[in-house]
Amino acid sequence: MSSLILPAEQDMRRPLVASVHWRRRCVALAATLALHLGLGALLLAHWQVGEPPAPQVSTVQLQLLTLAPPAPPAPPVALPEPPPVQSAQPDPAIERQRLEQAALARKRAEQQRLEQEQQRQREAQQREQERQRREAEAREQLEQQRLAEAREQAERQRAAAAAERARQAEAAAASREFLPIAKQAPAYPQRALDKGLEGQCTVRYRVNEQGRVENPEAEPDCHPLFVRPSLNAAKSFRYQPRVIDGRAVAVSNVRNTFTYRIE
Repeated sequence: MSSLILPAEQDMRRPLVASVHWRRRCVALAATLALHLGLGALLLAHWQVGEPPAPQVSTVQLQLLTLAPPAPPAPPVALPEPPPVQSAQPDPAIERQRLEQAALARKRAEQQRLEQEQQRQREAQQREQERQRREAEAREQLEQQRLAEAREQAERQRAAAAAERARQAEAAAASREFLPIAKQAPAYPQRALDKGLEGQCTVRYRVNEQGRVENPEAEPDCHPLFVRPSLNAAKSFRYQPRVIDGRAVAVSNVRNTFTYRIE
């Protein structure tokens, strides 16, 4: 069923609805205020203001008590000694077998020790032999090296000597020193023998191209008794003449000393 409301009726109903709503709000506000007032009155009725309680004082009481002395300890109770344990007697056969096994083990250990000691000695001997062999090889190599060096040095010396001889031969072929061929000793002066005089006399002279002595002269230190026999002996000398570049040349200031001794 539907109702039809005209506009004129709507305008008339609007103030009526507004008043209804306003009355409801007022009733709710009044109820709330009454509730709050009732609660406040109830709280005031039960609220009591009194003085604070007095503080409580604690009291401690002491009492001195005397204790009885402690009772002496009870003497220890002697316990019975345990009966001695009797060792079981070993079986002689088992003991003999054990001793034999121990002796055999000791013998084996000693044998092993001896074998190890012999092995160490053999190894030390082998090392010593190896060291001696190496030293001998080193000495032999050193000796061979020395011999080789000596042979090389000898070869060098022989080669140098041969070269020197060849050079000297070549020089001798081109040049030649004068050499004495004949020398006659002077006669000892009789007067010097009578007086027992001994001494020396040096004679200076020139060797010509033919190897003969020219212009012999006695040095000032000659004794007068030895001058004449020394000059006569020097005149008799013969020389191989000096040759330079294949030509004979004279040699000056040649000296010869004559010694006079009474035998």
